[in-house]
Amino acid sequence: MIPEIGNGLLCLALGIALLLSVYPLWGVARGDARMMASSRLFAWLLFMSVAGAFLVLVNAFVVNDFTVTYVASNSNTQLPVWYRVAATWGAHEGSLLLWVLLMSGWTFAVAILVSVFRWILWPAYWR
Repeated sequence: MIPEIGNGLLCLALGIALLLSVYPLWGVARGDARMMASSRLFAWLLFMSVAGAFLVLVNAFVVNDFTVTYVASNSNTQLPVWYRVAATWGAHEGSLLLWVLLMSGWTFAVAILVSVFRWILWPAYWR
């Protein structure tokens, strides 16, 4: 049951990423500041959903949930816990999920820090 939650979180992350790529730009075109400011919320939701999916995968490795094919092919019961955690990103699918987690984390960081350093990033605010 828990791996299905991770799959659902990844599907949710896909929908949020699509919204994050379109909705703020639509706000720029309409001149709606609330739609543009929603990017911070979408970036936070994207990061949380991807982080949740990654933690579900880490949990599947830690508890040896061999119903997940990825866990069954990259882990065994004799591995110590830290090796099982490291096996999460040891193959192609896990490393891609780790990469998506890192990129969503950077997206969230940029969305937060843009409001703090707006005057540095856009010279139009210098006037």
